[in-house]
Amino acid sequence: MLTRRAFLAAGSAATLSACAPAPLPDQTPITPVAPPALPDFYGAVTTEPFPVPAVPEGVVEPRLWRQFVPNPFPQDAPGTLVVDPGAGYLFLIGDDGQALRYGAGTGAAAFAWSGTARVQFTRAWPVWKAPDSMIERRPEFAPYSVANGGMPGGPGNPLGARALYLFQDGQDTLYRIHGACEPKYLGRAVSSGCIRLLDQDAIDIAARVPHGATVRVLPATAPAGIGLY
Repeated sequence: MLTRRAFLAAGSAATLSACAPAPLPDQTPITPVAPPALPDFYGAVTTEPFPVPAVPEGVVEPRLWRQFVPNPFPQDAPGTLVVDPGAGYLFLIGDDGQALRYGAGTGAAAFAWSGTARVQFTRAWPVWKAPDSMIERRPEFAPYSVANGGMPGGPGNPLGARALYLFQDGQDTLYRIHGACEPKYLGRAVSSGCIRLLDQDAIDIAARVPHGATVRVLPATAPAGIGLY
């Protein structure tokens, strides 16, 4: 027989049960997954005339690491360089169905010219000469003008450890593939420059590509807001 007292006790118990917190889920801590370690070839370079610091861990996406990939341009002969400014990649075509792909930072100049050129020459720790058009916009670069001999190679030089100079029909395109890309800008469009590689990659590609190599630069549309500084 259900008495009034038993009924109230049962109701109170039900109310307390309904208000009790639900059992907590498994509280096993989640161990964060460490980013993959950078390849050793992105370590510090100590065999150059100037020090090349190691690329910091966790800054450069693995897709932008130097790596062999299936050749996306089988129509191009082995040894050809293909620049894709829009994707932020530079490909060195191989002869085995593969290409060596480098991540690249692209500046406004990288979107201003496209076509076929050749590597006229390569320079290690090149002198950077500010063009007159840049000096008009940035007078502080006047000490590094062509007339003044430019900025000597070394740390802080915008061309970095290596530069490949591209010519077309015997004329300088003013288009360069060079080092000095800050790791945080790799694969991104930034305000100036042509195709910028990590210095480790610029050193690597300069050793692989002979003078006279064909370079094909794909057309690309610059992102909104990008412009020469």
